[in-house]
Amino acid sequence: MFSKGSRYESVPDATWTDPSGRPIRHKRIRVIQHPRIQGRHLVVQGDRLDRLAFELYRDAERFWRVADANLALWPDDLLAEPGRILDVPTSEG
Repeated sequence: MFSKGSRYESVPDATWTDPSGRPIRHKRIRVIQHPRIQGRHLVVQGDRLDRLAFELYRDAERFWRVADANLALWPDDLLAEPGRILDVPTSEG
């Protein structure tokens, strides 16, 4: 259902039954564990998470690794303030 490398790839499926008896398939809650940190990134004006992820991991779609490492509820908020220092996680684990 999710592509290889997706942050939801390993999240287990579950089923909930609505009041009418219809089963609804969904993913369980994804628990974010603090990843290993490989360095830091100083946010500058014009930064974008997809570009940063490509620079770090050669995969723009892995921007969520940086978001998770910095406990971002809204990933774009990480880059809203130039001068902020972000934790940069390893590409896996």
